[in-house]
Amino acid sequence: MDVKGLQVTLCLLLLVDCSLQQTSSKKKNGKKDSVTSAAIEKLQQQIDDIVQELTLLKEHQALQSVCLKGTKILGKCLLADPVKKTFQAASDDCFAKGGTLCTPLTGVENDQLYSYVRQSVGPEEQIWLGISDMATDGHWVDQSGSSLRFKNWETEITQQPDGGLSQNCAIMSTTANGKWFDESCRAEKASVCEFNIA
Repeated sequence: MDVKGLQVTLCLLLLVDCSLQQTSSKKKNGKKDSVTSAAIEKLQQQIDDIVQELTLLKEHQALQSVCLKGTKILGKCLLADPVKKTFQAASDDCFAKGGTLCTPLTGVENDQLYSYVRQSVGPEEQIWLGISDMATDGHWVDQSGSSLRFKNWETEITQQPDGGLSQNCAIMSTTANGKWFDESCRAEKASVCEFNIA
């Protein structure tokens, strides 16, 4: 059911609800008809269900508009932000939009993110990933605090991560074909927010 149909149905149910309430209040001797009372409760539950469904549809529409502006990969919408910010500012911006900094979970996701960044941000750019070792040096986790299941550190030339205590946030580099590097969290990089749609 589309949003307009839900709104019309909600209005009709509200009218019926009001009508039933007026009918029951006009009954003589203040006696409540149990059938009418049950019908009112049932209508109220239907109204509550419709309001909840309408809210979910609005959230889904908002995610669809994100997908239209960005790209969709494996149950996620990605939206690039080419404005360079610190790791925390980029993370806060994603969170305010209802998402998180992108964290590839597989090689396929990493490759798709790499392609999207090259097209949307630029072929020689770096973006923040939702990965850091701020809590415990050397223990890289995603933004939920979970250990990484997939890693794509650059290890052939520079043996990443190699920054120790001074580089606690992760970036993806398009010039290194989507490989990851550790970086100072105070550096300013572009970012990509991810929104789960599955």
